Amino acid sequence: MRVLVTGHLGYIGTVLIPMLLSDGHDAVGLDTDYFSQCTFGDGISEIPTIKKDIRDVKVSDLKEFDAVLHLAGLSNDPLSDLDPKVTFDVNYNATIKLAEAAKKAGVSRFIFSSSCSNYGIAGEDLLTEESKLNPTTPYGRSKVLAEEGLKKLADKDFSPVFLRSATAYGFSPRLRFDLVLNNLVAWAHTTGRVFLKSNGSPWRPLIHVEDISLAFVSVLSAPKDKVHNQAFNVGITEENYQIKDLAEIVKQTVPGSEVEYSNSPIQDKRCYRVDCSKIKSMIGFKPKWDVRRGSKQMLDAYKKIGLKLEDFEGLRFKRIDHIKSLLSSGQLDSNLRWRT
Repeated sequence: MRVLVTGHLGYIGTVLIPMLLSDGHDAVGLDTDYFSQCTFGDGISEIPTIKKDIRDVKVSDLKEFDAVLHLAGLSNDPLSDLDPKVTFDVNYNATIKLAEAAKKAGVSRFIFSSSCSNYGIAGEDLLTEESKLNPTTPYGRSKVLAEEGLKKLADKDFSPVFLRSATAYGFSPRLRFDLVLNNLVAWAHTTGRVFLKSNGSPWRPLIHVEDISLAFVSVLSAPKDKVHNQAFNVGITEENYQIKDLAEIVKQTVPGSEVEYSNSPIQDKRCYRVDCSKIKSMIGFKPKWDVRRGSKQMLDAYKKIGLKLEDFEGLRFKRIDHIKSLLSSGQLDSNLRWRT
């Protein structure tokens, strides 16, 4: 297929693009590239690229594509809290505008990168795609609204699919340290402390970034009747963990490290466990990673690069701090648009 990938220069996109190319697809990227200064190591594939804010995409940009894989957006809760109005504009309004343009351009499949954050506060019950959505942050609410809007556009010629990914981890050329497992391994490697900023009790489902990418590739090639206008939890049912259990796994991975809790823990209300059996049964999705192996991958990557505390706690690899630095330097305006 000829595929447009929005947000192809981000954490997931830089892992997904090589998979699409390996699978024989003709991939084109679209990205405003907020994080051009945040590359960790190397390995970003060069493909034809439209450098454009997702809010400015037109029908003419989408001609002759078979599918759109929509990753672009403000990607986590702290960043979405910075200005909820901008978050809804980027994650919701721009998503619906993009889909409408794609439909007019004759694009047949639209795969939306949603999130298990949609479930919000849910306790310890395993949640299926039919469970109640209870988002607690602008990020989660924007994703829920986008799913609802996209469903209304579905018809025989336009097929949206919603991939609700679990909490990501694992190596990427555009690495993020604001993801829990990546962060815990980084703390343990650089300081000997597996540092928890919450009390460790909330539940999270986890999934490796390569497996998230694999889900996109799998859904792209799946028969329409298997995926049309449906949501899928992307993860592994057995890979639901309390944060404190992740800390123990990291402790076992990084020799000599000890678990340490913050004296003033963050109160994290989000708590959810998800059932991921649907994507396995419907399209045969088979993830390749688990948390223990992923922890070892991250430790090896940090050793290779010579990671220091100031690297991952600094502006370069924390999404919210990097965006704040672009704002304070005047490179971005208050609507998160480039000034030049």
